[in-house]
Amino acid sequence: MPELLGSHDILFVTLDTLRYDVAAELAAAGRTPALAAVLPGGAWQRRHTPASFTYAAHHAFFAGFLPTPPGPGPHPRLFAARFPGSQSTSDGTWVFDAPDVVTALAGVGYHTVCVGGVGFFNRRSPLGSVLPGLFADSYWSPQLGVTNPACFEAQLDVVEALPERGPRLLFVNVSAVHQPNHHYLPGSTVDSWASHAAALEYVDRHIGRLFAAATGAGRPCLVVICSDHGTAYGEDGHHGHRCAHEVVWTVPYAEFILGAR
Repeated sequence: MPELLGSHDILFVTLDTLRYDVAAELAAAGRTPALAAVLPGGAWQRRHTPASFTYAAHHAFFAGFLPTPPGPGPHPRLFAARFPGSQSTSDGTWVFDAPDVVTALAGVGYHTVCVGGVGFFNRRSPLGSVLPGLFADSYWSPQLGVTNPACFEAQLDVVEALPERGPRLLFVNVSAVHQPNHHYLPGSTVDSWASHAAALEYVDRHIGRLFAAATGAGRPCLVVICSDHGTAYGEDGHHGHRCAHEVVWTVPYAEFILGAR
């Protein structure tokens, strides 16, 4: 990553609450072709998240603790806040003297933008202002939130209207997969594995707009895309997340570079 700073824009996308098994099965079945076209090898990496719900996971992500491979570590990190005794930094790790990567990138000339989705990005309370408050510009409205079936399209409208400032860190918290998601499955009135999958298919139908916007300024773009945590639909009696269950801890992850359009 140190070699990319300044010359590459950065797009960081969290597909909020997306389960690994759903993402992997849909990719293998050809149900998410837009994502499969950019994922290395056409497949997601299976990783473990550092936290079981949105607020904690994003704090960890921004400090450099992205989801890690499930095998024994240490696993070298893409970027990391300087911390004495760290065993997961390598020559390829960008180590910064700031509490989070957003502040660090601003310090080396990046314009930082957050397009929020779930409630932890809505700025409607002190708690909901912490994460978006890290960014120079942040955007949220009810149309971008979980109750709007067209929320991802509304987020893309915001992204496409952003003024050109570069280099840029663009962070997008995609809310569509988060509950409630039953409205993506015709005839369904309750959330389920199937409606979760239908929500991901909805995101896939439109995500090409995001990748086009990320490269439209004429610079290549480093993309990090992952889930912050999964969610349970009755496994071992669990429903939702913020619990220590395999379907919550296991998430899809990918990083790649998109060429300039």
